[in-house]
Amino acid sequence: MKVVLAGAYGNLGAEIFKALLKAGHEVVAADMMERDLGVTGNFTFKKIDVTKPETLKGLCDGADCVVSTVGLTKTSAEVTNYQIDLQGNINILNEAKAAGVKYFTYISVIKADMAPGVPMLHAKYLFEEELKKSGLTYCIHRPTGYFYDIVKVFRPMIEKGEVTLLGNDPVHANVVSTEEFGAFIVEHLKDNNTMYNVGGKETYSYEEIAKLCFEAAGKEPVIKRAPAVLFDVLAFVNKFKKNGKEAILKFSKWTLTEEMVGDTHVGEMSFKQYIFDSFQK
Repeated sequence: MKVVLAGAYGNLGAEIFKALLKAGHEVVAADMMERDLGVTGNFTFKKIDVTKPETLKGLCDGADCVVSTVGLTKTSAEVTNYQIDLQGNINILNEAKAAGVKYFTYISVIKADMAPGVPMLHAKYLFEEELKKSGLTYCIHRPTGYFYDIVKVFRPMIEKGEVTLLGNDPVHANVVSTEEFGAFIVEHLKDNNTMYNVGGKETYSYEEIAKLCFEAAGKEPVIKRAPAVLFDVLAFVNKFKKNGKEAILKFSKWTLTEEMVGDTHVGEMSFKQYIFDSFQK
């Protein structure tokens, strides 16, 4: 198939890109900039800005499927999640419909429909609803989170010798490797109007993850807890600063205080082993 991959050079997008080429698909790698992934195969690069529909013209011509990983995942004072995750993806969807694309795969987040006050989730949920009524055959993946993201969050605290968790109740997650998730996505490109809550094979509490990180770093665990309302206060303060941090803080609070366990277990890679390997680098 000819597949348009929007967000092809992000962390997850790159793994989907590799899996698509490995499976023999023709790929249109669409993103704001190209980077060297060391890949070979039948692909072309298309520079896009999802906030500017004119850059998407012709993107989906001749394509059978669109896969979108597009979403705002970092602090931005210029754009919001509603401009990127919602309207940006709507712009891609409109191009797909105009070009007669049959299949559309979207990468969302688990429980996106349960957090109307969290822009990074709510914007994704709103796009899910747009996709469902578009008439295209859709497949929506809702991952719990990724190996690299969790280690990225915990590493600075481990280096300082102290991890702070939110609330007093244990919260669990079964995050998934981007490599195995990317392969799973490619395997399910033609699924008929399906949604997957995707997680890895191992489930840990955040306290257990923190202890694994300390062990991997060869340090004694020091784990403290802070009231979750602290993030509400920080989000409120940053709302008036208009620096884009409010959305990140709300998302961080949500993911650290909600059960993030997917019932579709993808892959065989061990998150515990990934943690130990990461801290040896």
